[in-house]
Amino acid sequence: MKVSFGTNIVEGPWGGGNLFLINLKNYLEKAGHKVVFGLDDNDIDIILFTDPRKGRGSTSLFNEKEIRKYKSKINKDVFVVQRINECDERKQTNKINKIYLNATKIADHVVFVSEWLRNIYIKIGMEEEKSSVILSGSDQSIFNNIGRTDKPLNSKFSLVTHHWSSNWLKGFELYTFIDNLLEENYWRNKIEFTYIGNVEKKVVFKNTKIIKPLNGLELSSELKQHDIYVTGSLNEPSGNHHIEAGLCGLPILYINSGGIPEYTKNFGLEVNIDTFEDRLNYMIEYFSNFQKKMDNYSFNSETMCEKYLNLFENQ
Repeated sequence: MKVSFGTNIVEGPWGGGNLFLINLKNYLEKAGHKVVFGLDDNDIDIILFTDPRKGRGSTSLFNEKEIRKYKSKINKDVFVVQRINECDERKQTNKINKIYLNATKIADHVVFVSEWLRNIYIKIGMEEEKSSVILSGSDQSIFNNIGRTDKPLNSKFSLVTHHWSSNWLKGFELYTFIDNLLEENYWRNKIEFTYIGNVEKKVVFKNTKIIKPLNGLELSSELKQHDIYVTGSLNEPSGNHHIEAGLCGLPILYINSGGIPEYTKNFGLEVNIDTFEDRLNYMIEYFSNFQKKMDNYSFNSETMCEKYLNLFENQ
């Protein structure tokens, strides 16, 4: 089977959509299938369409018009799968939903990364019958709890988060709140906080350790040095950050927003600014129980990719 990816892969630290393509490419090739980029071949079996916003600065290789032309003039039997992991709600834009909805017209099947995201598009007119949800997953050969050591008694609890994007909605309201908590003696003696990634320009952390963006084994190794993962991300369709942390064995404090609760429920505690201190204290008190639950965290790329392959083979 020959599968065409509609987006180029970028090397180094990048966003979750890029990691998805890397994981799926590796899985398909390992299973004996061929992955190509673009629409140059006339014998493509599956087109995986991930971003219709082709243009300057984009990694997208083709849009729905080019797919329509390919289907009508070159290969009418090609099966088009559109994967949507984007929406206006994520970055407070106002054109993305319309662009992606219009692109679904060329797709034979549309995959969403969360029920939350799928419902957004159903409400604005997408054909529900030709859609499904495949939850995201990270590479468990990289992100795992191998090598994690027990937390030393009486040491501070180490909180961590990481993001490639520096958009405010990635959770900087909560991260700033944590940074300010560390002004208080009570919390300064109890926790420390590390931010890995790009920081929003207006944010000035005073008590937070900042580490440049990491990926792969470097990121995994760093995450394992910490105890509790925090995500304050708002309106996130799925994201990879909390998945990577969960696979590394870190219980998760998360906001009830977007698709993230579909990945974190039962693997941590829901928080907001008002409840954060109480919930954090509760997790600290019963930390061993929360940590043990993480052994069952199962959002890995192998399971995710298997579902995509089943979709491709049974279309």
